[in-house]
This record gives sequence, structure tokens and C-alpha cells, in this order.
Amino acid sequence: MGRSYFVEEAVGQYLSDFSTKPKACVTGLLIGQCSPQRDYVILAIRTPPRGEQNESNKNYPKLADIDEEWVTGHASQLSRMLPGGLLVLGVFIVAAPELAKDIQNALRKLVFSVEKSIGKKRLWNFAEEEVSDRVALHLCSATKKILCRTYDMQDPKSSAKPADWKYQSGLSAFWLSLECTINVNIHIPLSATSVNYELEKNTRNGLTRWAKQIEEGVFLINGQAKDDDAELLEGQKKSSRGNIQHSIQPFDVKVLTQLALKRDIINTLSDRCEILFEDLLINEAPEKKNSEREYHALPHRAFASIAGSNVMLCDYKFGDETAGEIQERFFEMLDQVVHGEAIHIAEEINIVDINPPVDNTDDTQQMQLTKATLLLKFQQNIGVVIAAAVAIFAVAFSFNYFSD
Repeated sequence: MGRSYFVEEAVGQYLSDFSTKPKACVTGLLIGQCSPQRDYVILAIRTPPRGEQNESNKNYPKLADIDEEWVTGHASQLSRMLPGGLLVLGVFIVAAPELAKDIQNALRKLVFSVEKSIGKKRLWNFAEEEVSDRVALHLCSATKKILCRTYDMQDPKSSAKPADWKYQSGLSAFWLSLECTINVNIHIPLSATSVNYELEKNTRNGLTRWAKQIEEGVFLINGQAKDDDAELLEGQKKSSRGNIQHSIQPFDVKVLTQLALKRDIINTLSDRCEILFEDLLINEAPEKKNSEREYHALPHRAFASIAGSNVMLCDYKFGDETAGEIQERFFEMLDQVVHGEAIHIAEEINIVDINPPVDNTDDTQQMQLTKATLLLKFQQNIGVVIAAAVAIFAVAFSFNYFSD
């Protein structure tokens, strides 16, 4: 028996709207959550048009014109906007019936490419018991018929398996979004002996070691390790949605409070560093490249709620960016308008307190200064230093709960 996908009704309407242009071929991504029992799809997002495409030609006229690199690039960018608990579950294509013969090959290629692209930047690994299937959906623009199949991402030679696609009204209205803050204090020694060693690669290696520690860590709730699902659930219901009498499956509590929160912590710091490096490559002035030391603040997280849903997605904002720029990125990446009042900039603190050594200090003061300047001694020949000695980051994750 194949997997079952429970889908927000708004997703069905979104997909159907593309069939008004029956000769066009539309690609996009499916966003949701996996569990051993069932999967949930809460968003479908069309691949944004390339810069040279105008309003009247946003779609591909035929399968051969699908730009795989553009689709996977969108998936990588979008994955940054998903808090813990949400994933890119697969891809969809809306196409005319005459393309049906080749559509499955195109879908298969896309779904594996998308997962590979996202996985390259992931600093954590899926557990063996987690779902590795991803969905490939075909909607015929003429008949409105849906063909839903899955592929096992752990097996590149896997064949398609049939899956059920079931619409459900108000699915995402019963989701919880949990938020917390975390103090991050990471020193990543950067090589001072090899000027050719890539700063980004070195930083990623340091983050990978740190991510391993986070994955192996134990989370405390109110100072206690909560192994009792019922006790944790009761606390969530009282603080978040006490008037709703539903229960969370044990899997959802155990997996999503541990794995999803840990992964969100790892993802958000990794994404911030990656975005910073991208910004430096685009905007760094040539005369600064040989500078001995520079300090850069990591971008802050901005959350936005999706219309008609409790689910929140995120983006990252540098200090000089406006709310309008954040709105534009949300629209480009999500294909839907996010109003300014719906955007919440997380109140985060970036602190760098590094003092130069002085001669007239006692041993205690000198030890403190040595600890503060240790990182800089590894960076004498490095052009860029991340200004994040201590940072308080906002993290969040979303999960679904359902009645017995």
C-alpha cells in the first residue's frame, strides 16, 4: 500500500488555477511534513519566472524547456524559509494531456535533483526510521486528473510507487508553532597558514562539528528532560491552544520536539553564514579583499504567517534592509503576498566584545584577554571574520496535530 498525502484544500485551488492556460507547463514545489503514519501538504509554490520571462510567458511551453537548475535553485532558497518540522516534500507539474507520455520521466528527474540540491547544504542526517519517500505530482490541465507517485530518495534506482492524494479543509489551521531563543557561543578557528583555504569551507567544517554536538544533545523543558509525551502535550495545550481538544500522536511529540527543534537551530545558523558569504561575494568592494580583519554581523530572522494558517515561514534580514524588501522576497519565493504587519523581526542580539591585549594587566585579566583574542590569532591572514562571538537567535518549528 502506498503513502497517503493529506492536502490543504487551498493547495488544490492553487494548482487548478494554472489549468486556465492548458497549453502551458507549470512546475513547482510541495511543502509539508512527513510522519510514519501519513504526510501533510500545506503549500504548493510555483517555480518563480526567470528575469527574462514576462508576465505573459511565465510558464514552460513544453517539457524540454524546463530549467532543472532554476527549479533546484528555488528549492534550495525556499528550504531556508522553512522552520523545523517543515520540508520540501516533492515537486508538481501541471501540463497538457499530450505531454503525459514523458511527464513521469521529467518528474522523476526533478524530484531527485531537488532533494540532492537541498541535501548538499544540510548539516544533519535523517534518522533511519524517518520517511525517505518524496512525492511527484502530475495535474492534467485539461481533465484536472491527478496522478500522485512517490520515489525513495535513498535509492536512486527506485521505481515509482502509487500514493493517495486527499484534500482536507482547514488542515493547516490545526498546527502549532513553538518558539524559543538560544544562546550561541561558537569560536571557529580559521587557518592562518594557508591563504588559499576557502573561508566558507572552513566555517562550514566548524559548523558541522558544532551541529554534531547539537544533534547529540538533550533538550530541557522548564529545566527538566521531558520523556512523558502526555505531560509535554498538556503543557503545550495550556500555553498555546487550550481551547482545542485534540491529541498529538506520540511520534509527533517525540520526534518533532527533539529533531525539529535541533534541526532548526542548526539550519538557522548555517543559513545565516551562507547568506552572509553570498552577500559578501555580491557586495564586497575589491579594495577590501586584502584587508587584514573585518567584522560582519549575521542577518536576523524575520517570521511571517501564511494567510489562513497558523504556519509561519521565515526569511533573513540585514540591518539596512527594509520591510518592503522582505515582502518582495516572500512574494518571489512563495508566490503569495505577505503584508507588512504579518512580518515579525526576531529581537536578537549580536555581541562582539574583543579587547586588544595591554601590558599592565594582572594574570587574571590577561587570561580573560587571551580567551577573547584567541580567535583573532588564528585569523591574521583572513580577510573576513564573522561577528558572532555571542548571539541570541530565535528558533521555531511547526507541527500538525490531529484528533484520535
